[in-house]
Amino acid sequence: MAGVMTGFGNFTHAVVRAIPSSLAKEALRMNVLDVDLVKAQREHEVYVGVLKHKLGLQVIELPADESLPDCVFVEDVAVVCGDTALITRPGAESRRKETEAMRRALKELDLNIVEMSDENATLDGGDVLFTGREFFVGLSKRTNQKGAEILADVFKIMQQMSDHRYNKLTVPDDIAANTIYMNLPSKGHVLLHCTPEEFPESAKVFEKLKDHMLIPVSNMEKVKVDGALTCCSVLINKKAKV
Repeated sequence: MAGVMTGFGNFTHAVVRAIPSSLAKEALRMNVLDVDLVKAQREHEVYVGVLKHKLGLQVIELPADESLPDCVFVEDVAVVCGDTALITRPGAESRRKETEAMRRALKELDLNIVEMSDENATLDGGDVLFTGREFFVGLSKRTNQKGAEILADVFKIMQQMSDHRYNKLTVPDDIAANTIYMNLPSKGHVLLHCTPEEFPESAKVFEKLKDHMLIPVSNMEKVKVDGALTCCSVLINKKAKV
């Protein structure tokens, strides 16, 4: 699924959601690890503060829902490209009501909302990577082939296979590869990445990017419930109305 997107990485808005107390005990996870709720909430406040104050994005903050312990991971419930938003159908049934608050927020931003109505399709936004030219979709326990096909159909600008070559930056820690890239008019190239405390060797690799504004952001608690930096925001480039 390929096509050229102008202004890739230029975002104006971010949708985030507060952490419910239920995250510590009830959030889905591959490994059973104790989560320090207070530390997780502090990390999240810093993360939101970076988006809002350091990068100047307009941040829409949705309230936590105690009945939805994973709701802070907003990336999973919507995939946004340009002015179109695909509301996903998360693979975990317990997470499907998370889409309701996201749908309302994106409607208020006047995005074109597309629903996944096929009950055989599943798609978690965290399994989707958009490079500005292509969507890569990872098939997993939470995303199936039908879900990937619906995404391909919705973003028809990405129709032809691309032979685009990418410059690669390899880090020694898999989790550290999850970063947030932006290209903002007032800041230039920006990269939110792991802290040296979490992954010292990977952090050294990012320091080689001399032409980027590098912002280390701690994610030590949310990673215990399979949450990465990109999971906690849906980034949007909303063009100003003339």
